[in-house]
Amino acid sequence: MALFRTRSAAVYGIDAHIIDVEVDMAQGGSSRDFITVGMPDTAIRESRERIKSALLNSGFGYPTRSVTINLAPANIRKEGAGFDLPMAMGILGAMGIFKKSEHHLMVGELSLDGLIRPVRGALSMAVCARKMGIPNVVVPEENAAEAAVVEGVNVYGVRHLGEAVNLFTQPDRMPPARPVYNLPQQNHLDFADVRGQTIAKRALEVAAAGGHNLLMIGPPGSGKTMLARRLAGILPPLNFVEALETTQIHSVAGVLPKGAGLLNDRPFRSPHHTVSDAGLIGGGSGTPRPGEVSLAHNGVLFLDELPEFNRNVLELLRQPVEEGSVSLARTNMTLTFPANIMLMGAMNPCPCGYYGDRTKECRCTGSQIQRYIGKISGPLLDRIDIHIEVPAVDYKELRGQGDGVSSTAMRERVEAARATQDERGHLNSRIPSAQLRKHCQLDDSGERTLEMAVRKLSLSARSHDRLLKVARTIADLAGQSQVAAKHIAEAVQYRSLDREYWK
Repeated sequence: MALFRTRSAAVYGIDAHIIDVEVDMAQGGSSRDFITVGMPDTAIRESRERIKSALLNSGFGYPTRSVTINLAPANIRKEGAGFDLPMAMGILGAMGIFKKSEHHLMVGELSLDGLIRPVRGALSMAVCARKMGIPNVVVPEENAAEAAVVEGVNVYGVRHLGEAVNLFTQPDRMPPARPVYNLPQQNHLDFADVRGQTIAKRALEVAAAGGHNLLMIGPPGSGKTMLARRLAGILPPLNFVEALETTQIHSVAGVLPKGAGLLNDRPFRSPHHTVSDAGLIGGGSGTPRPGEVSLAHNGVLFLDELPEFNRNVLELLRQPVEEGSVSLARTNMTLTFPANIMLMGAMNPCPCGYYGDRTKECRCTGSQIQRYIGKISGPLLDRIDIHIEVPAVDYKELRGQGDGVSSTAMRERVEAARATQDERGHLNSRIPSAQLRKHCQLDDSGERTLEMAVRKLSLSARSHDRLLKVARTIADLAGQSQVAAKHIAEAVQYRSLDREYWK
């Protein structure tokens, strides 16, 4: 009897958990007896043929005895072909090709010729190895750059099963992979190219500075989408902690660029309005996967043509917008994905798009307009801090030189305002209610302005708090420690559409 153990990992949510791969080869059986236990899915059960062909085609041969593989702990469901490599290495270890492998965590999918294909979640597995004190991680070569950013572990990228064996038989001949910390930053569109829309640009700067949710309303062709796609260019870069968590999510979802290390730019996700519940929030069959809200973590989720989204899908946004995370419950597990996002929406004021337009006549009836607007519920609207109107640009502005304000200048102001917020310990949009009075102290004039706004606009308690947070951001952009009446007044202007559209 020959028994050999290797180690691998399985990803649930964005966290990985150690899986022990126990390989037992017993006398008296045949090479056709290959049993995998420990709640494997179909892809793992099919690994028998991949492993057998990979071993034979790599020149290692295949045992003539029966093989039993246990994936422990047995009460956790295992999914995916990433267990191919540790299972194959376990068989080779049981055959006496190399000795112990307790200090290595392995993951990879095998081709029939022994090549090792990339897998999802390699970064999370490297993080798990560091937490569990496992010093070495063996991953497919294409996953090595992302996994190597984790300090405290040696990451080895292998292209072929033979290279993985050489790592154990000739360990000094293969150096660990080098981390890739800085990817080339994207070439963002510049606000200097935007003609007109001064108020909208100011609102976007305020939203970026405080991490506020924003809704733009205007006729077709007024520039809503154009403005939204420039927002990413004025957001500060990710810090290391944010970059690590964001990259983990993209790694688990399988959307990390080939050979990528840590992501630098904040995500900007813009799903189509036909997106499903699982596509937006996360889920799917088997172990839930992150959705668009989690892929936009630490960045922007832009929903163009907001009323065209299914209302049930939009209502699912209430939890991540409020709490910064998404919890997905299944029969045997509940997973939580981070979803700290800036929600940005864009919509027409009516089905035809020209309600309130100065140049084109709206042909929609009152009931059609209310039905269209009513697709956005009050509770969701309450969670959007800034509502602005984006009118069509007139000819003189369109042919003019613009205001000359570049994205670089806007980003500098945004970064300065965020530095002030970092000293308080909270982004303004995330200030806890218990600390709101401390950070948003008002003078008598400010109190009167705020009271007038709350009464006139019939704001809810949540809207009152969000208005104060926006005013705090406006004061931070101005470099002022106290929130004044003028800051409240500007913040009120970003809620003035409440009465015009949602009557």
